[in-house]
Amino acid sequence: SLPAAAAAPLLLLLAVSSCKAMVSGRDTIWTTALEKHVAFFDTDNDGIVSFSETEQGLRAIGLGAIEAAASATLINGAIGPKTRQENATTSRFDIYIANIQKGIHGSDSGSYDAQGRFVPAKFNDIFTKYAKVKPNALNEDELDAMRTANRKEGDFKGWAASKAEWGLLYSLAKDKDGFLQKDTVRTVYDGSLFAKLAKKAGN
Repeated sequence: SLPAAAAAPLLLLLAVSSCKAMVSGRDTIWTTALEKHVAFFDTDNDGIVSFSETEQGLRAIGLGAIEAAASATLINGAIGPKTRQENATTSRFDIYIANIQKGIHGSDSGSYDAQGRFVPAKFNDIFTKYAKVKPNALNEDELDAMRTANRKEGDFKGWAASKAEWGLLYSLAKDKDGFLQKDTVRTVYDGSLFAKLAKKAGN
C-alpha cells in the first residue's frame, strides 16, 4: 500500500478535492470517471464507501452473500488504506472517494489515467487489439489474453486485482453468447452499469 501523505501535500490534496466536487444538500457530483465508478456504492452520499456499503452494493448488482462479503473484504482492504486521509478516525476499510485515484492498480488497460479520468484511446485499444471473433465484444479467452498482455513484471497484486475485476464484470455482464459487449464495458468506467445491474436484479 502507498505510504501516508505528509501534512502539507495532504492539505493541497484536500483543497484540490474540494474543487473537484460540487455539493448540493447531501448529493455530491463527482467529476472523474473513477469517482463516479465508486460513487454508486456510497449510499449515504458522505464521500466515504464503508465495507458494509460495498458489500450491500455488490449484493444489489447480483452477487450472493458469501461472494459479496469476500469481494468487499478484498476491495476495501486493498483500497481503503491507500485512500485514507491522514488523522482519519474511521475504519481503515473505508474508501475515500476524493482520493480514489490513489487506489489505481498496475497491470491494467490504462483506461483510467493517474487522476482517474477516462482515456478513450486506451479503452478503444482493448477491442482493437483483442476482439478477434467480434469487433466490438470480448469472449472469455480474449479477455484472458488482454489481461495477460497488460501484466507488469512482478506486479502480483496488480495481476490479482485485474483478474478479479474483469472476472467479476464478465460473470455479471456477459451476454447470452458469452461476450462482453464494448458498450457494456464502457458503462462500467463511470459506474452507470451498476445501476443497470441493480435494476435488472430488482434492487
